[in-house]
Amino acid sequence: MTQLTYLQWQQKATELNINGNAYINGEYTQAISGLTFKCINPANGECLAEIARCNKDDVKLAVSIAKQTFESGVWSRQAPVARKKTLQKFAALLQENAQQLALLETLDMGKPISESLNVDIPSAINCVNWYAEAIDKIYDEVAPTPEDQVAFITREAIGVVAAIVPWNFPLLMGSWKFAPALAAGNSVILKPSEKSPLTAIFIAQLAEEAGLPQGVFQVLPGFGHEVGEALALSEDVDCLVFTGSTTVGKRLMEYSGQSNMKRVWVEAGGKSPNIVFADCIDLKKAAEAAAWGCFYNQGEVCVAGTRLLIEESIKAEFMPLLIAACQDIQPGDPLDPATSMGAIVDDNQLNQVLHYIDIGNEQGANIITGGQQSMQQTGGYFLGPTIFDNVDNEMCIAQEEIFGPVMAVISFTDAAQAITIANDSKFGLAAGIWTADLNKSHNVAKALRAGSVWINNYNGGDMTVPFGGFKQSGNARDKSLHALDKYTELKTTLIQLEVE
Repeated sequence: MTQLTYLQWQQKATELNINGNAYINGEYTQAISGLTFKCINPANGECLAEIARCNKDDVKLAVSIAKQTFESGVWSRQAPVARKKTLQKFAALLQENAQQLALLETLDMGKPISESLNVDIPSAINCVNWYAEAIDKIYDEVAPTPEDQVAFITREAIGVVAAIVPWNFPLLMGSWKFAPALAAGNSVILKPSEKSPLTAIFIAQLAEEAGLPQGVFQVLPGFGHEVGEALALSEDVDCLVFTGSTTVGKRLMEYSGQSNMKRVWVEAGGKSPNIVFADCIDLKKAAEAAAWGCFYNQGEVCVAGTRLLIEESIKAEFMPLLIAACQDIQPGDPLDPATSMGAIVDDNQLNQVLHYIDIGNEQGANIITGGQQSMQQTGGYFLGPTIFDNVDNEMCIAQEEIFGPVMAVISFTDAAQAITIANDSKFGLAAGIWTADLNKSHNVAKALRAGSVWINNYNGGDMTVPFGGFKQSGNARDKSLHALDKYTELKTTLIQLEVE
């Protein structure tokens, strides 16, 4: 992909024409109320655009259209190979507009442009292509019934899918939801976070250009307590998928029970342990991976390795390596391709992270690097890597998801203690293990209560493996063919035969 200079990205930003409207029934439109909210650039605190503030009236309209479209069969009953070709064209259009999408993502959310352009957007495109390719290669089943019966087990699209996606990876997390849902034949209503709605709004026109029928893919920007709640309470939404906080995820499940018992799939919070044993093959590599595993994307990552567990016998050797690795991850202008760390998404999130840093100090942990807001002269929301040492796992900074660049370092003496500390959390999203011992790696991985366990790497994997967590990290799985389980119903059709 063509790489632009800092000045070229700045120029493109000044020329940008941002669309802030909702997308309903194949058209961009204002919210029915006419209300808007401001979209703020976290790098300088300036307003990027006024965004349509949808509410329950917009939800009612969009859901009605989505239901009618689904029942018409214009998309849901298309042959899988036909849906594949449309989604492949959609992916191609995303590729053609990759620079625009990357720029919108960076301006909107504050992440470095190099990450938006080289990681987020290509990964989203790959996701759409992957499910497009997969959908006509999934076979149904014939059950092993008695010889006087034939039983077919078939998958059918579930209906209207509402996807509520987070602000930290707006298009990538969105694609993890809408790509498999569309591939399966559903009508999708995408609700982006009010903190980062721009790419979701932009891609709606690309979906139409690709050939998705009107009403199959709609976008409703707005606030969670207005749009999100209305979608969760709707009697005509058949499935709701969500990535975000555990608190909101629980509320959405309650709304399902209050309405039509819609399927609710939640990918929620994490407080992931990254365990470094004394027999780690390469401590420098582990330290670099630990730094990036916690501070990548400004620490605004649900699987961030925010609890670093280090075996006591190597701690003195390991900590200088960790601090040195952090020097390569420092805040800068997100539009500069050389920047490795961008801005926190908004002032509320920055203040929340700073509040947790105060709590860590109050509870007796020691800051060994970072801990203070930086680049305040820009008007943006910047905070560098912050590491607390001498943390007890009972401390607030070790138990609660901070969602910012804050690491808690915890010591352990043996594998049994490491497992106990790692599992002492209400979350169970991910974990890392660094060891040269094959038996230890397998035994510890089996003992960890986490949906993903990475051995001698952190946050590895691709579209072929499922993503999701145990415990209060949620009940959903994104990626892989397993994701299609969320967007389809299983139907048994049994035929009684007359056997001569």
